[in-house]
Amino acid sequence: MKRSGKIVVGVVASLTLGLVAATALAQHAGMGPGMVRGMTAMLTRQDAGSSADMNLVHELLLNHDKIRRTVTNLPNGIKTVTESDNPQVAQAIKAHVASMSQRLNDGREFNIFSTTLPVLFENKDKIKSAVEMTEKGSVMTQTSTDAKVVAALQGHAAEVTELAQEGMVAMRRGMMASNAMGPRGSRAGMGPNVLSVPQTPPATGHVH
Repeated sequence: MKRSGKIVVGVVASLTLGLVAATALAQHAGMGPGMVRGMTAMLTRQDAGSSADMNLVHELLLNHDKIRRTVTNLPNGIKTVTESDNPQVAQAIKAHVASMSQRLNDGREFNIFSTTLPVLFENKDKIKSAVEMTEKGSVMTQTSTDAKVVAALQGHAAEVTELAQEGMVAMRRGMMASNAMGPRGSRAGMGPNVLSVPQTPPATGHVH
């Protein structure tokens, strides 16, 4: 396995807005450009790179069964390995990781339904992140000395693993849960279910 270059990296996922979420769910059957536009419209914040980043997310969700993901919960964070034997999917993984890395550095949140990403972006200066790009994807280690941030890192890793394992099924479930919580649901009420850390971290899955 070839590895090259370490970069500071962030993570990804998503937050929903009521009516637009329903529209996106209705478009799911077609899985075409309309779905990507619907997902992009649901971002809590948009910028010039939002569309391109959402296209990557969409591609990875559609190919989730071609991705291998392992997650190890560390005492102070996480270590994840995300790879694919498919060259195109492997390249999408690396492009996604690089883009999210820059977003975290810049504080440009990319989120549709994640309840943990707001915590990570708000505390980005408390996260020490490193990624090794491999021939088939990436290996990421993220740590923090802040217990709340560690919980958010581990909680987010679990969110991403669900997306990796189930693709659009997990995306729909997250969007509906966020919609039920209301527009501010993901930033308010950080209860135990939001940042809970599994006793046994997910061993193997497929990512986005």
